[in-house]
Amino acid sequence: MNTKIKLECYPEITDAIINDTINIIKKNKETWDPPFFFDTSTYLDLPKIRKTVDQYNIANLENIIILGTGGSIQTFLALKHLAKKKIFPITSSRAIELKGCLDKTSPDNSIVIPISRGGETLDVNSTIGTFIKKGYKFIGLSSTGTMHEILKKIECPILDVPNLSGRYAGSVTNVGIVPAYLAGINIEAFLNGLKDGYKIFSKYERQPAIELAAFLFDLYKKGYKVIFSMPYSKNLEGLVGLWVQGLSESTGKDEKGMIGTYQSAPICQHSVLEYLLGGTKGVVIPILWMIINENLDLILDSSLEYLNDFSAQMIVNYQANATFQALIQQKVPSASITIENPFEFNFGNLIALVLSSVYYLCLLINVNWASNPKVIIGKQICINAIKEKVTLDQGIKIRKEIAKEIFKTFY
Repeated sequence: MNTKIKLECYPEITDAIINDTINIIKKNKETWDPPFFFDTSTYLDLPKIRKTVDQYNIANLENIIILGTGGSIQTFLALKHLAKKKIFPITSSRAIELKGCLDKTSPDNSIVIPISRGGETLDVNSTIGTFIKKGYKFIGLSSTGTMHEILKKIECPILDVPNLSGRYAGSVTNVGIVPAYLAGINIEAFLNGLKDGYKIFSKYERQPAIELAAFLFDLYKKGYKVIFSMPYSKNLEGLVGLWVQGLSESTGKDEKGMIGTYQSAPICQHSVLEYLLGGTKGVVIPILWMIINENLDLILDSSLEYLNDFSAQMIVNYQANATFQALIQQKVPSASITIENPFEFNFGNLIALVLSSVYYLCLLINVNWASNPKVIIGKQICINAIKEKVTLDQGIKIRKEIAKEIFKTFY
């Protein structure tokens, strides 16, 4: 195997568990659609992307403003640390982010990329007009719906978004690759890392994606339902966000599944580690995410002699390894995922691991890996409330009436 990723899981997964895992995956995979995202080329037209993007003076662009949420933006956020431009991810109309972006950018040196497959995402549609009125340049990523019609009216270039599950599609479609190219990220190296990863992770044998899925599923059967990630680098947080979304949105249906959560490390050692080590057992699975050779690392000039000549990231990684050991000593099933450096090829490998292992875990739990049927419930409630101008007090009254009926035998 040529993967650049080091995976440790404790307790270690036996060959017998791996064999059982593979048999279940092979059996259940026939129930659901095949994993389209293992194909890293069919859904991308790189010459068309370059032709569309290069009509703008990329060298003079300083700011990339992305209007998107969920699967539409999360893959790019995993690569954001590699950008050569300033990135403004606008995931909703939250006032602080929106105003901060408008205050720090101008139409002269910025481009706006709204992303929505169906074109009806309120978080995106609510902010487009503000940028249009201020004269910002646009490249749209859309195929249908209201957003598509808005973008057609301003006659900006529009590249399509295929009708695929967004959290899996970002890395192999325009959704993640167009903004990455605009941001100066080496998309060829990333796609090579992605392809290299899937060559390994698509095999039905002991390999990191199968091993991670087997580890999590074995604990799931024992009652564990929460996976708490601890990213020991700022450069890993976007990637861990993709892991959290993929894990929660993919497995969590039909009254089944696991939920992902995370907090930056090592600060999480000072907020949740006491619970992980000494609190209720049998609930949470910690996963530590590490980078060995961080970019922009520096040698410490410390007042403590024993810290001199160590790099900043080395000290963080010592903390990570010590925490991992402490978890194991306290009989807490745990895992760590480590990469050599945070550059494009390795992050292609890492995204391939994340998506492959989530896919396999869904097959083991036997749920549809690609769907998210319940998300529409809250979206429709929101749209109706806005159209009907439901007040805060009216909303409280509605919820009280619903809860009274739904929970009448709860206590």
